[in-house]
Amino acid sequence: MTLPKNTICLWYHSEAEAAARFYAEVFPDSAVKAIHHAPSDYPSGKEGDVLTVEFSVLGIPCLGLNGGPAFTHSEAFSFQVSTEDQEETDRYWNAIVANGGQESACGWCKDKWGISWQITPRALIEALAAGGAEAKRAFEAMMTMHKIDVATIEAARKG
Repeated sequence: MTLPKNTICLWYHSEAEAAARFYAEVFPDSAVKAIHHAPSDYPSGKEGDVLTVEFSVLGIPCLGLNGGPAFTHSEAFSFQVSTEDQEETDRYWNAIVANGGQESACGWCKDKWGISWQITPRALIEALAAGGAEAKRAFEAMMTMHKIDVATIEAARKG
């Protein structure tokens, strides 16, 4: 087994396996790689409970740790997923929100485990990179949105 040099560790109360399986179903190049059980009792679990889950999200290696309720997620960490079009944006956004997640502003949403996701169409990234008045119009349009509407961003970009 080859371990990646760097892995993102995500703390879950007790549902790391469910989260990893959900991500593997929703996102391409994602998989549950291994499930490790606790060799003995620990503060938030018992011997034999799922302790860690090795998985990947869009090719990024992750480790889910069932560490109990001591820590919670915040928007200070998020996965930013760049999408090609409205269909792909809708697919990811709707999967996260419909599975117990919640919408936020400017293309952000949160999954049912508290992980934040930025579902960001390439059209928005390109509009903001253009700079000047074009970027300002796209940015102002984005600020009114929850899920990003590609057609509205493109129209704002053109003026």
